[in-house]
Formats: sequence, structure tokens, C-alpha cells
Amino acid sequence: MNRRIALVAAATMIAAGYATAQTALPYQKPPAAIEQLLESAPTPQVQLSPDRKTLLIEQPATFPTIADVAQPRYRLAGIRFNPLSNGPSVERYDVSLKLQSLDAAAAKTIAGLPAKLKAVDAIWAPDSKHAAFVAHATAPAKGLNLWVIDVATASAHRVGTIKLNAVLGTPCAWMPDSASLLCKTVSATRGAAPKVSDIPTGPDIEESLGKVSPAPTYEDMLKTTTDEAIFEYYASADLTVVSLSGTARTLPAKGLIERATPSPDGHYALVAIVHRPFSYTFPYERFPQITEILPLKPGRVKVLLDRPAVDNLPISRDAVEPGPRDYQWRADAPATVVWVEAANNGLPLPKDAKVADTLYTLPAPFDGKATVLYEAPLRLSRGGGFGGAHGLEWGNDHLALVTMSRFSDRKQLTVAIDPSSPGKTVTIYAGSSQDRYHQPGSPVTELNAGGHPVLKLTRDGQGVYFISPGASPKGDQPFIAIMPLTGDAAGKEKILFRSADPYYDEPIGLLSDDKVLIRRESQTQSPNYFVAAFDGSAPAQLTHFPGRYDGIKMPTRQFLKYKRADGVDLTATLWLPYGYDKSQGPLPTLMEAYPAEFTSRATASQVSGSPNRYPVFGGGSHVYMVQDGYAILDSATIPIIGEGGKEPNDTYVEQLVDGAKAAIDEGVKLSVVDPNRVAVMGHSYGAFMTANLLAHSNLFRAGIAESGAYNRSLTPYGFQNEERTYWQAPDLYNKMSPFSYADKIKTPILLFHGEADDNTGTYPIQSERFYAALKGQGATVRLVFLPLEPHAYGALETKQHVLWEIDRWLNTYVRPVNPPAAHTGN
Repeated sequence: MNRRIALVAAATMIAAGYATAQTALPYQKPPAAIEQLLESAPTPQVQLSPDRKTLLIEQPATFPTIADVAQPRYRLAGIRFNPLSNGPSVERYDVSLKLQSLDAAAAKTIAGLPAKLKAVDAIWAPDSKHAAFVAHATAPAKGLNLWVIDVATASAHRVGTIKLNAVLGTPCAWMPDSASLLCKTVSATRGAAPKVSDIPTGPDIEESLGKVSPAPTYEDMLKTTTDEAIFEYYASADLTVVSLSGTARTLPAKGLIERATPSPDGHYALVAIVHRPFSYTFPYERFPQITEILPLKPGRVKVLLDRPAVDNLPISRDAVEPGPRDYQWRADAPATVVWVEAANNGLPLPKDAKVADTLYTLPAPFDGKATVLYEAPLRLSRGGGFGGAHGLEWGNDHLALVTMSRFSDRKQLTVAIDPSSPGKTVTIYAGSSQDRYHQPGSPVTELNAGGHPVLKLTRDGQGVYFISPGASPKGDQPFIAIMPLTGDAAGKEKILFRSADPYYDEPIGLLSDDKVLIRRESQTQSPNYFVAAFDGSAPAQLTHFPGRYDGIKMPTRQFLKYKRADGVDLTATLWLPYGYDKSQGPLPTLMEAYPAEFTSRATASQVSGSPNRYPVFGGGSHVYMVQDGYAILDSATIPIIGEGGKEPNDTYVEQLVDGAKAAIDEGVKLSVVDPNRVAVMGHSYGAFMTANLLAHSNLFRAGIAESGAYNRSLTPYGFQNEERTYWQAPDLYNKMSPFSYADKIKTPILLFHGEADDNTGTYPIQSERFYAALKGQGATVRLVFLPLEPHAYGALETKQHVLWEIDRWLNTYVRPVNPPAAHTGN
């Protein structure tokens, strides 16, 4: 349902073409110079084959249209899915796929692809002879089809006639034999979908009988028994082995299959199945779930765990569910399952605790007693960083890497363990999870014969290759290196190749012991892929993608470093219009930021990003406004620091204002920013920041806030990285809520909100109530509800209209040398 576009405005706005009160407005487009940047096609991306000989080149689509976004969808159990496709309601897809051999000068066109390609989830087979992808079929036979690309013939074909089910995630994984895939499929015998009636059969009731079960404010929860039936109908799948010839063999596992992964030897599948009773408070990931090992040939199913609903975790990032969790295959063994169990029933532990998590293993046939592989002093990480899935990267019988962390003090630890000798460990990294300068990066992995990723070791087996962002005071300088795991050099990297000015060279994959595939770009050179040798010779170019913004008069960019009043180092990127010269005088300016919490001044002061990156304007970017004559202070760092036992948010407002003032002062010092004509904007937590800055400072002429939360009493069980509840710190919640200061906000503010916001804590009612409060206090405010949009706006028409609104708002309230009569300041 289309919602209103509401506004309250003064006579100056009417003269600018705005109406007062409530009005409907068709989608508008921004100025042509902005539109030209917005609709430029993205740069292709590549996937390197496991044998490191071929690139799969993927051309992403630009943006979906509002018609795409308006396709049928259900919003249930914390997810959004399309009942016609049995997949996500909206997802980015590829419109072109090509192949290029590393020894070829050009890419090959793939024959046989669908005429109107919408491809997702492309994955290489372990033997590199094929790549599979999921194709969105068009009417009349809508759905998700499995396709395979034959590398030798550069041709593609649909596999069988099955329909895939991706409601609960990626539908397929390659079997180790590379001759078949394990897929979640729509049952051929599925009956008619549940009917939705507008006539209620009775009240919908929730109750809690004294059990402590705090929960964040999740979106899209189940609300009725009809919701339960619809979710179960569309999310249920069969587990099927599909051969390249199209033969399909249905396995005994059925139901709400969240994930299914074949063992490295191909004899079993590790399957997680969600089941009733469902929750109306939590997303499906916290529903009851059975984890089982399913033989892929006739045999006995082994149930590892029937986990009850996870509905009583405390509001702490160091809390995890009690009992076994995070089951996975040991990648370097034929069929060994591993999992983690938390100490203290999953509750946060004191900092001097010896064991936080215990890692267990159990080999086939899974009937014996589990072996303790490692007792971790911190919680095992859940993806990202140096650790892979759940903080584990497997190498061989004598090597695995474990990454663990503790959120309360941001401590992080990575150790190398010997699976054959429990207790034998080597520390790779011990420090802060926020310390970008010293973290080791991510290990290089390669698919083994079983199709699972294992660590890429040096020939002598004494070191592991890894790739690091290369964060430094000069900016990110990515590198690939060897980290020794034994002797005095253990944990000290030996750099093989490092990015150097004027380029940003990102290592993508190791090609051999002396070569690496890199993605090279610079401020003026659009990204392409090269082969770089470790001998220091010039990299050899592989791809020749055209520049994304060729033919467009581009703005200039400058990386700024400056200090806050308390001495904390800050950074921002300054954008200036094409052809601008300081002699033209300072410019009206738009500042964008997103505050971040830190536990130390040292980590808060670290530089992030690189001045050598090619400029890319994302769909949600505000930097487009530089094309209409504005200076842009982009990604101005605003750290919120808590040290010495203090929480960062204890002085949130003060640090927020000081950080914003420092950015403006730096721009003024450079003679490019007019301090009397500055606007501030942000998305989500940045929108929250924007409203607070207007409430507690007079630094800005206008504000723009996208999909924010403004009343923290509506997120009583914590928000962002704040773990204290409303009842533990009511004064803090009140002070940090710009809603509490609606009577102080007189600076014009433009509010956006996705009508279908799916983000925890940012219900659309946040903007509705904030708008009502500001309106009641006589503020100059405009509220734009964006039909069908989630937290991150997706449709091209939406992005165009948002930029049109921002441009109009800035031209009305920021560009004029003298403020409009309606703006009285704070």
C-alpha cells in the first residue's frame, strides 16, 4: 500500500515548488549530471576456478525497478520471500556471464544462456570443469532453475526440470565428485498453498508465563496461525541429489531445511531442519532445530541435536545458546563432524575465565564418544576476520586455525592448533578486534578434492598464506604474505606482494608459489584484474573492462586527516566539483557520517580506507550531490570512545558534536567549506546521529535522515552496540533520544523511511512519531515514505526520487547565502 509523503513547510518552500501538509507525488528524477552517475553499469566481478586457470566473469545488474520490487512477497519469520519463485523477494543478480582462461587475451561468450539472464549463486565445481548457477525463470513458468556451464565448450544448459527452493538460503552445493549437486527443491507433490482469509476466526494471542526472554525489536515476525502455515508451506523443501544429466534423486530429509552440506567424502550430508513450535517474537534462526547426519546412500540417520527454541538469551554479544552449536564438517577429513559448546550455559563469562568454548569432533560412523579438540578462552568467532566459518579454518592433521573474541573488551585471539595433539598451540594474534593495523587478515584457502576449503600451506608445510587489507596510517595497502607457524618467526608475516602508490592492488587468489591474481584500480583507473609476480616485475593485465564513468566529468577527491578537540585523530574524504578552484570561494557543503564505538583512543584514531580507490557511487550514496555544486565531507569519522571502565555512550552527545565540528573546521581551514552553509546526513544509525546533531548543536543549516530510530524507549533491550537495557540506564536512553528534544530542533530536517523497513530497531513508526513530534513543535520537517522499500533502498525509481528530494532540500535550505526566513536556528 502506498503511503503518504508528508511535509510541513514555510513560504520559501512553497515558492520552491513544494506543497504544504500532505500530498501525493509521482517518482521524480534528479538533475541529469547526477542521473548519469547513478545509472552507470557496475564493474564486472570474477570468480577464480579452484584449479586457478579460469575466471568466471559476472556482470551485475544496475538496480531493480520498482516493478521488480513490487513482485508478490511474504514478510514472515524474519525473512522476505517471493511465493512465485520460492526465493528471496529481491536480490541482486547477474545479467551476463563469461569465461576467460588466464592464458587468453579475451573472454569467451557462453552459448546457451537464457535470453534474459537473471543469475545468482554462481559456484565452481571442485574439479573446475563446470560452474553452476541459479536462474530466475520468467513467466509463465516462474521459479528458480538450476543451470550448469561447461568450461570446455563454453556452453550452458538447464539441469533437469526441478524447481529450487531458496526461501531459507542458497539452494545448492556441489557434491565432491563434481558430477552432481545437493539441492533444496520444491516438492513435486506439494499441494495447494494455504488460503488467506480476511475474516478472522478468533483473536491472535501471545503470552509469557514468567520466563525471562528479552528480545531486540525484530521485524517481519509471525503473527497468526495463517502466517505459520504460509511460512511452513513455502519454506519447506525436499533434499535432492541432481546429476549433471538432470537425474534427480530425492533423499529422506524434508521440511524446513535451513542448510545441507555434503561431507568431503561424499557419503553423508549434514542437515539442519527448523521445526515447530514457531515463535512470534524471534526470527526462524532461533526456532527449534534438528541437526542430523544423513547418509547419501541407504543407511541410518544420526540425529546430533534437537535444539529447543533459543528464546532466553541475555542482551549481550558475549552470550550464545547453551549446548552444542555451529555444527560443520571438518574440511580436511573424509567425514568428521565438529561443533562448539559454551561454558557457563552460554552466559557471558568473567574476563579471567579459562574456558569459554570447547571444540568437539566426532568421526564417522558417529557412534563413539566425541573428542575435545580445543578449549578456547574466548568465544569462537562467527565468520569474518582471520577465522572462516565459525572461526575455524582447517589445514591437515597437524594444523587448524581458530579465531575467538570477546565483545565486552573487544579482545581477539587467533591460534594455530594441532588436531593430532590437543593442547599444542601457537598464538598468531592477540589484541583488539578493532585494531586494524595489527590484525593478520584472512588465510588463503583452496578447495580440496572433497570440495571443501582448506588452508593453503607453503611447500614445507611450516607456513600459511594469508591476505591482509594492509591497514596503515597511510591508508589501506593490501598485501599477500606467508605467516610462519613454527620457530621464532611464528606469527610474523613475510610479505610477498604489497599494493603501492598510486594503485590499490587487492590480492584475490594465489595462482602459484610466485604469482597472485590482483584487482587493480587507482583514483583514475577503473578496476581490472592482473597477474602479479612476487619478483617485483610489472603486473600483467588480464581483463579489459571499460571505465565505469568514462566520458563523465568527474569530481576530485582528497583524503583528509585532522584532530578532534581532545586530540583523537579523525579522517574524512573531501569531494569537490569538477573544475572547482578555491578562487571561486567556499562551497555549500554536505557532511555524511556514521558514528562507531571504540574502547580505546588508539584504535579510534586508526585510518580506514585508501585514497587510491577508484571512485564508486553506490545506489545509496549522497556524494552524487557534488555534481550539483556541493562540497562533500564523506565518511567523516566520529568515534564514540569509552575508556577506563566507562561505556562509550556515556558521553555520546559531547563526542558526537566535537567530531562533527572538527570535520567542518578542517574544511573551513582548507578554504573550501562555508561554515554557514553546511548540512548533515546519515542512514540508520547515521540518521540517529543527524537528529542528535540538530538537537544539540547549531553547526548545520539543514539535516537529512534516512531510516533512523529516534526514540530509544522503542528499542528497550539495547541498540547498535549498547548492551544496557532501558531499565538499567533510563537517563542514557532519554538523553540519546532526539525525540526527547523535538522542541529544540528548529533546523529544517528531511526524513526518509522505507515503508517495509526490515532492520532490527528501525520500525517505520520511529519516523512517524518523530515527524509528529517535530510537526507539533512547529519545526520545518518533511517525511518521505518510500513504498515497498526495506532498510536499504533498492529500486531505481526510489533511488532517483531520494536524490531529487535531497537536491531540492539542499537547494532550498543550504545553497542560499542567507538562510530562508523559516530557518531560525537553535
